[in-house]
Amino acid sequence: MDRALEALKFYFRNGDTWEVNHKDISDLWIGRVTTSYGRIKGSKMTVIHPCKSFKAEFEPDADAVDPDTTHLSTVTSGIFERVTHYQDIEKIDILFGDDRGSEQIYLPFKAKDVDGLDNVYQSSSLSSDGLLHLVVDTEKTVLDVYGDQK
Repeated sequence: MDRALEALKFYFRNGDTWEVNHKDISDLWIGRVTTSYGRIKGSKMTVIHPCKSFKAEFEPDADAVDPDTTHLSTVTSGIFERVTHYQDIEKIDILFGDDRGSEQIYLPFKAKDVDGLDNVYQSSSLSSDGLLHLVVDTEKTVLDVYGDQK
């Protein structure tokens, strides 16, 4: 059975989460997912799946906050505002539409400062037609990949 993407769930470093349904994702690339073993914040040794790069384009409908699937503590107007103002996405769950559940992927992360919340590698922009562009990559920014801004 093929594993079909049903949704992506994003985890922000401050505890916020955002779930985006498949229909609201118009472009998606998760590059070079590997398997590593490590411990995060003193936890037990575990299997970790980091990726080398991530890019995605989200339809305007993905900006709506669904209280059943999304937890936000920092934004009042919409998730696109949250993503463009804070660069702190740490990992995502790929939610599949079958009995296998999900796969958790860690995005490239390098702290901008000593607080360690914002990610040097994360950039985002809104296009003139209301699409959210998000790139997390060690070598490219959102402007390199998508080029357009409002």
